[in-house]
Amino acid sequence: MNIGIDATCWWNNRGFGRFTRELLTALFQLETNHHFYLFVDQSLHELADFSNVSVVQVASSRPTTEAAVADSSRSVFDMHKLYKAVADTPLDIMFFPAVYSWYPVPRGLPSMVTVHDAIAEHYPKLIFPKWKNRLFWTLKVKLALWRSSRILTVSQAAKAEIIEYMKVSGGSIDVAGAASNPNFKQTRDRALMLAARQRAQLPADAPIIVYVGGLAPHKNLHGLIDGFEKAIQSGRIGELHLALIGDFKGGGFLSNYDSLNEKVMASPTLCNRVHFSGYVSDEDLMALYSSAIAAAMPSFSEGFGLPAIEAMACSAPVLSSDRGSLPEVVGDAGLYFDPFDTQDICKAIIEIVENAALRARLSANAVARSRAFTWERAARLTLRHLENLHGS
Repeated sequence: MNIGIDATCWWNNRGFGRFTRELLTALFQLETNHHFYLFVDQSLHELADFSNVSVVQVASSRPTTEAAVADSSRSVFDMHKLYKAVADTPLDIMFFPAVYSWYPVPRGLPSMVTVHDAIAEHYPKLIFPKWKNRLFWTLKVKLALWRSSRILTVSQAAKAEIIEYMKVSGGSIDVAGAASNPNFKQTRDRALMLAARQRAQLPADAPIIVYVGGLAPHKNLHGLIDGFEKAIQSGRIGELHLALIGDFKGGGFLSNYDSLNEKVMASPTLCNRVHFSGYVSDEDLMALYSSAIAAAMPSFSEGFGLPAIEAMACSAPVLSSDRGSLPEVVGDAGLYFDPFDTQDICKAIIEIVENAALRARLSANAVARSRAFTWERAARLTLRHLENLHGS
């Protein structure tokens, strides 16, 4: 069959952009008789080697990755051009790897849209503090759900939240999962680890906990920092440092960077122990995970939690919130806490520092568990769901 795929979010640096790139690349590597038509609004050359892929580039006034963000809006004319490109292509079904970049397609064309989570519906003021942005998002998602034949998501926890907060029937939701890039592996090369720390402006030899991701309010970094401050004040964690790795500006989405930085700079306890490292390359990220005593995932909710699985692949235990998908993904590789309780976060930090046997066990579990998640598996499940859609 001919499968149309919206790939306008290919260039996004957040989780759903990485999901799109990894899932589609794995999908095109499967042995099938299907042909894939990718609809993009920027030049895409990375897939030139795939004979089963045709790229349809549509001219736009602004790329979707700039326009479909919290403080902006997409051009109706640009979406109409994408609609027309889809309508003019001989397709059997249409697939959207992210509702973020959804646009209407012809009514007779069966379609599947990926909803990664229901965080915006569960915690709307943490995602869209301005009512107008919240309204536009709600209207877009409701329209996307109404016009789509099936919904794809990435975890059972995300499915449960979509049912609860979006009022969608569970029978219309399929789960495919996600994974880390296969290149994410532990390194023991001290030179690589030292170089990565230097580029991230981190101390060379001190123990570190790393957080990787956006600095958005629902990521609960204020709670993590409060718990970390309490742990320092306990006098039980030695010279432990905390590295916050991610785009300060938020990639067009809400960012807590200013308030977080203000809090750290105003605290004699925190100012030399919390580091804002910004965006780092995947190569450096692997080295930082490999040299960390743990990765932190303090979110109030996650649809999947790609940084957790990437950290686990590099042997890092996960200091994890006990909410959303994280227990489902992290499993026996994590030490859990209540994200709403900073004293509980503090206790978890102290325990991961003081209990070397626990760290070793969680580290071994992390590598083993990460192997259960592969992009090939996610791609096979996605393809099966698409084939079922076509056959229904």
